[in-house]
Amino acid sequence: MADSPRTDISTDVDTDDKNQRYDRDQYAITAAVSDSSDKSKDPKDQKTLRRLAQNREAARKSRLRKKAYVQQLETSRLKLSQLEQELQRARQQGIFISSSGGDAAHSTSGNGAMAFDVEYGRWLEDQNRQINELRSAVNSHASDAELRIIVDGILAHYDDIFRLKGTAAKADVFHLLSGMWKTPAERCFLWLGGFRSSEVLKLLVNQLEPLTEQQLMGITNLQQSSQQAEDALSQGMEALQQSLAETLSSGSLGSTGSSGNVANYMGQMAMAMGKLGTLEGFIRQADNLRQQTLQQMHRILTTRQSARALLAINDYFSRLRALSSLWLARPRE
Repeated sequence: MADSPRTDISTDVDTDDKNQRYDRDQYAITAAVSDSSDKSKDPKDQKTLRRLAQNREAARKSRLRKKAYVQQLETSRLKLSQLEQELQRARQQGIFISSSGGDAAHSTSGNGAMAFDVEYGRWLEDQNRQINELRSAVNSHASDAELRIIVDGILAHYDDIFRLKGTAAKADVFHLLSGMWKTPAERCFLWLGGFRSSEVLKLLVNQLEPLTEQQLMGITNLQQSSQQAEDALSQGMEALQQSLAETLSSGSLGSTGSSGNVANYMGQMAMAMGKLGTLEGFIRQADNLRQQTLQQMHRILTTRQSARALLAINDYFSRLRALSSLWLARPRE
């Protein structure tokens, strides 16, 4: 009983100490919360939060656009695969399908333009197979004799497409001139239904180094002669277009259909048809120039250089076709 008062006093002191510590802790917590609240009200912090939110939103939209682009590429690939399957079935059934979605007459069997499109597709497949064979032979360091057989086969294959184009020009010369049998990027560089020989030779000079001085002179002379022939054909086409315009615009336009005007109209059409007949000759001359350029190039170069040249030409046009596919499959917002 004598120790009891000291115990009570000790208990009260401990309780007071706990209360004081509790009050200090509560004050620290309140101050921290208040300080955090004050910082969140800082305009700089608010601006940083908005910028972070904008960046997150921009990144999200970028991911969505990339996903949509990949989906469009995959869709285009599937459509191309379906078209190839339909074309294969059409070949087996002996009918020709129009790839341009034009007039119904273009999808009928025996149409010259559509028949050429199918034959060109088959020719392109055979060329890809031959090019792959040539590439493997070059990479495996095949002998010149083996390379010569493959190179001669590819040059003979080019002769086939020139022969097919000659037949197609008789059926529909405008189809060849329009280049609708080519991809959009290829049509951008089309000249009289095909490639410019001078441009192809210019491309090869840098791809075939090193060339001997005699070879370089031969390629340069061939390029210049090709350029001159191309200029002459281009001038002839311009003269033909001008002549056609003058023929069709002669007389009075928009006049009433009297018997005299009808006779004049028929005479104009007959003259215009006669002039259009020369278009086939322009196509034939342009293809002869392309064919002779390839043959002359082969004579100037060695067998191994000719193989590299054919690979470079094929790769260039393959990239144009790939560019067309990417362009058509691009995302449109």
